[in-house]
Amino acid sequence: MPRVLIADKLSPAAVDIFKQRGVDADVKTGLSKDELLKIVADYDGIAIRSATKVDKAVIAAARNLKVVGRAGIGVDNVDIPAATAAGVVVMNTPFGNSITTAEHAIAMMFALARQLPAADVSTQAGKWEKNRFMGVELYAKTLGLIGAGNIGGIVADRANGLKMKVVAYDPFLSEERAVELGVEKVELEDLLARADIITLHTPLTDKTRNILSAENLAKTKKGVLIVNCARGGLVDEAALRKLLDEGHVGGAAFDVFVEEPAKENVLFGAENFIATPHLGASTNEAQENVALQVAEQMSDYLLTGAVTNALNSPSVTAEEAPRLKPFVALAEKLGAFAGQMVDFGVKAVDIAFEGEVAKLNTKPLSAAALAGVLRPMLAEINMVSAPAVAKERGITVSESRQEQSPIYESLIRITVTTEKGKRSFAGSVLAGAPRIIEVKGMDLDAPFANRMLYVNNLDKPGFIGALGALLGDAGVNIATFNLGRVDAGEDAIALVGVDEAPDEALLAKIQALPHVKEARALRF
Repeated sequence: MPRVLIADKLSPAAVDIFKQRGVDADVKTGLSKDELLKIVADYDGIAIRSATKVDKAVIAAARNLKVVGRAGIGVDNVDIPAATAAGVVVMNTPFGNSITTAEHAIAMMFALARQLPAADVSTQAGKWEKNRFMGVELYAKTLGLIGAGNIGGIVADRANGLKMKVVAYDPFLSEERAVELGVEKVELEDLLARADIITLHTPLTDKTRNILSAENLAKTKKGVLIVNCARGGLVDEAALRKLLDEGHVGGAAFDVFVEEPAKENVLFGAENFIATPHLGASTNEAQENVALQVAEQMSDYLLTGAVTNALNSPSVTAEEAPRLKPFVALAEKLGAFAGQMVDFGVKAVDIAFEGEVAKLNTKPLSAAALAGVLRPMLAEINMVSAPAVAKERGITVSESRQEQSPIYESLIRITVTTEKGKRSFAGSVLAGAPRIIEVKGMDLDAPFANRMLYVNNLDKPGFIGALGALLGDAGVNIATFNLGRVDAGEDAIALVGVDEAPDEALLAKIQALPHVKEARALRF
């Protein structure tokens, strides 16, 4: 009988699900790190919330561990690379607390608009400062959504019910989905200029970190209200404090902070600033939902091998796994390549399979490719949720198969359509390892590296030497160097595996080289 350790408090109903399904569940909450390390080897699975840290040491000690289940969405407390290396599936429950989080954002918006916390403190102190707390109506105001996914869409629906005007910035939001949500799709600059209230509903990634930077905050309307119930780090806290003190920002309400627990913060004490201690998912209903979901998912995996909402594993059966494994790796890496090469809203993704791979179960391969494409903007996406997220955002996903491949035994091609056109990338598995074999219609043969440099240039003499000199001067070591071109003097590409990631300053120098059209740093 599989054994699961419930290391954080879950609903008794979740414990019952494990037992009814035939899984032995031990509830041991509040364990110290040393206590956890002593007993973790006895278990096939660990069910957690946010308190227990499943780090590299815990995974190393957990010799029998097969699955970590997080009741909730964030997995900051799990070392996913270490889990993946050890063959441990990491699952979350991404949609169980969406309504609760959206309602908290709406509650914060009302509290800001009517200064409820300060008015409560004043009134209970016997002051009766009726003229001090002049609020604003939400009716007919413009709400700016940064992020219009699952939670953002629920907020939009509630705001429409309040007769607000809703504008949304989300690179993955299609015009059709915007109409369905009842929002106007806009660019970030337009949202900053028009919104009376801004609320954030996006994961924290390299592209969204400080999306409300000092520069962007300065572009907002005077008196704007800002609500963040998503992730700490989306807003420059020091810059926001300055604008609150100056009166440019009319108020802000935060449930999340860069450093948590937030025992002190630059925003604390500001006029019309409201803080809550990361309560977005804290309702009885949400806690029950995610606990029941994680119990079902973990039981399914331990008893049947079925994988649901895994962040590091596709949905595959035990029989298919050995044959699919190298192609799953190729699909995800090729998708990640495509996703990092696209800066504009994705409208469609086509995944084509040629040769022997076309005869396999390509559904998990398409999901892996799609997750790779979307992950640069949506950090917490996984191979199971990727198709649903794409559908929710109006991204058309198509798949084609052709059992003959003229050159390679198997080939996968991903074509991404954006508002600016199409980009196509192809790869294959050679000697069991995924490789890039085509970019922008140009043939090449390059292995994937953890860190890579992509350069598109005109094929003119001196380019390779100039690029090598820049990398050498910056102390960036070259591991692999692969080239492709149309013809002499025409379009060419270089894919360089490097040991250290090029920084923005180095990229700018590469971009400034003669004949260079585009330079990007890629991570895999």
